Formats: sequence, C-alpha cells, structure tokens
Amino acid sequence: MNFQDIIRKKRDGRSLSEDEIKYLVKGISDGSLPDYQVSAWAMAVYFQGMDDRETRDLAMAMAYSGDVVDLSFIPGVKVDKHSTGGVGDKTTLVVIPLVAAAGIPVVKMSGRGLGHTGGTVDKYASIPGFQVERGFAEFIRQVQQVGAAVISQSGNLVPADKKLYAIRDVTATVESIPLIASSIMSKKIASGADSILLDVKVGSGAFMKEQQEAEKLARAMVEIGKRAGRQAIAVLSAMEQPLGRMVGNSLEVKEAVETLQGRGPDDLLELSMVLASYMLILGRKYSSLDEARCCIRNILDSGQGLAKFQELIEAQGGRLNYNQKSYGLAEASIKREVITQEGGYISGLNAYMIGHTAMMLGAGRERLEDRIDYSVGIEILKKCGDFVCPGDVLAVLHLNCENKIEAACRQIALAYEINPEQSEKKPLILEVIS
Repeated sequence: MNFQDIIRKKRDGRSLSEDEIKYLVKGISDGSLPDYQVSAWAMAVYFQGMDDRETRDLAMAMAYSGDVVDLSFIPGVKVDKHSTGGVGDKTTLVVIPLVAAAGIPVVKMSGRGLGHTGGTVDKYASIPGFQVERGFAEFIRQVQQVGAAVISQSGNLVPADKKLYAIRDVTATVESIPLIASSIMSKKIASGADSILLDVKVGSGAFMKEQQEAEKLARAMVEIGKRAGRQAIAVLSAMEQPLGRMVGNSLEVKEAVETLQGRGPDDLLELSMVLASYMLILGRKYSSLDEARCCIRNILDSGQGLAKFQELIEAQGGRLNYNQKSYGLAEASIKREVITQEGGYISGLNAYMIGHTAMMLGAGRERLEDRIDYSVGIEILKKCGDFVCPGDVLAVLHLNCENKIEAACRQIALAYEINPEQSEKKPLILEVIS
C-alpha cells in the first residue's frame, strides 16, 4: 500500500477504506510514516472531511493501536465523563463524587490542559499531595474500594492518537470534527468504560463556536460509541461565558468544594446536576431523568457527595483542610480588582478572552512542557445579566507577577460587553443527543 496514494485519495475528497485507515494508524504508531506525510493527510482531512464510516474506522483503529484497559472484573456498569474543554469548567470535580456516592463506578482518565481551556488533571494536581500518576493495579483497586479514580493518561494507551494530536497541534488542523471525534472516542474506548457521558461545549470559550458544528461532533462521537459497544450520551452546554465564578486551578477546586457544600454558583450546580443525572442513567441505576436528578439532589444535600470527594482525594494522597478559608490550596500573593468605567447590564462576557488571560497569568499552557502556577487565576464577580454602575468591581485577578497586571486588567475589561438594556437570558443546556 502506498501512503502517497492515500493522501491523494483524501485530497480529492474520496473515502478511505478500513484497510487504508488501519495502514495509516499503524504507520503513525510505529513511526514508519514520516511526519510530513501525516501532516499532509491531516490537512487533506481538514479541508475534505471524512464520512461517518471513515471516522468510526479511524477511532477504532487508534483505540486498538496500543494497550486497551480491561475493567470487566470491576462489578457494575463503569461510566466515564469527557468535556470538550471550556473556561472555568470544573464539573468533573463535582460530578464524580456525586455519581460514585450513588453506587456507580467512575473511571476517569484525563489529560492536562493546553491553551485557554483548563485541564482536569491540573485541577486535581493543585491539591497538595494529590497523585495523578497511578499504576493500573492501584487504579483498579481504588475504583473497587472508593468507587472512583482520576488519573492522567499514561502508558501505551492510544499511541497513534498521541502522535497524530501533536502533529495536528502544530499544523493548524485541530479544528476538524472527524479528527476531534475520533481522537476523543479512541481514548474513551481504550480506557475501558462501559458508558460515556460527553459534555460538548458551544460558544466563544469552546472549540466548537456554533451549535450546528457541536451537534455534528456530538452525533459523530455517540455513533462511534455505539459501534464500539458503548452507550454514549452527549449534552451540549453553553460556553459563551465562563462556567461558575472561578478560573484557575486552585480557585476552581475551592469552588467545586463549595458547590459540594451547597454554596456553589447556580450555573455550575445546574450543569453538574444534569451531567450527574445522565451518568446515573448510563450506569443503569435509573431510566427516568427525574428520578436520577432526585437521587443526585439527595446525595448533595446529605453531604454524601462531599464525603465521597474527600475519600477520593485521600485515596490518591491529597490533603485539604476544611478549617482554612482556601482549604490549604495554594494562594496567589497579589490580588487586583478590575473596575468598570461604564454602567448598564452585562450582555456579554467573552469566555475565550477570560481563559486566555488566565493562561497569561500562568494558569494554563501554550505548550505541554510549560509549568503551571496553580495559585493564579481570575475571580469573576459580575456575569451576564448583572447590572453594574461605574466603579463596580467586575473581577479580581489572583497573580504573582506585578508586570502582568496592566495587560490582564485591560484584557478582562475588553471581555465584558455592557449595554443599557437587559438582554434575554440564554439557556445553559442547549441539547441532549443519545
């Protein structure tokens, strides 16, 4: 088989056979295909796309390009959760203990953040002592004992995807629905969960800016799961403005803990309730969304969710002090208020600009090898629909470097859109695809 012919075939908009895709994936995995040819193929896919069958074949080939986790000896239906990435999205920290407390085993292998969206592993790693690197035997034992575990993706899982993603990242081919869908689902299939809950973000702070594109991605991932024998549900949620009020690793952990105590922001609580409820349905505990939601509400109100969160943290070596205001999490040395000069209603809050500012302060990475400052971030005091007067505080910067203050304040102020008339409130949950 000639790889140049495969590039030409996709360049001309024709479909690749299953054997051609397997040949491609094998060549990426073992390094026999040079990066420049893989780059050319990725760019051809970016412009020509892939049909549903090709996308499924690519996901399955990558899923089995390395090790595949076998969780069959853990009792029950194992459920995983994935978010396509947003700003202030700390739902995993809230949802996992709620679902685990309901008796559904949760297996979560997460990646580190890259760009303006935060990574779940980085949030957990900001907890003192928390171990995100765990051996497979430890991982399984913890799920059996605690009901949940969260670790970073490591070892020889989906090696083809790791190499292909690195190439996509430097060739401007990340934003391709077939490549995104196959990348996400190959990891989920290889991770061994029986059912998968997908939180697909839509808006300025998400990879998918338009709902129509997000729907295509969600349907592609649900279909891949179906072919692999996994049940999947996709929830489309709005990411025009940050989720919750905290952006930055330690700040987001603090907000998640407060949410599990019943003191979190309404949007974070609502999305967490929805996602957790669908995970109970995927875990076959309930068939009715109302019954599942009632169960999650009871777990939250009774404190069982917080107790399970603490159990998970301790099982992985983490330490939190609930007698301290910040629970023993890292705190930045400088706090600076961002003041508005205008009055009116906040009609827009650009999530991308907020996320990019947090990254500039040190909360995120431009490259995977960049070091993260867990203590820095942004505390958002005013969001869409709020009324402000000149002199009101829009947000508070948490940072450790004074020379970043001026640029960060300017960018936060630009992220806000203020109008004299109040605009219609937009829904948080846009669609559910199963």
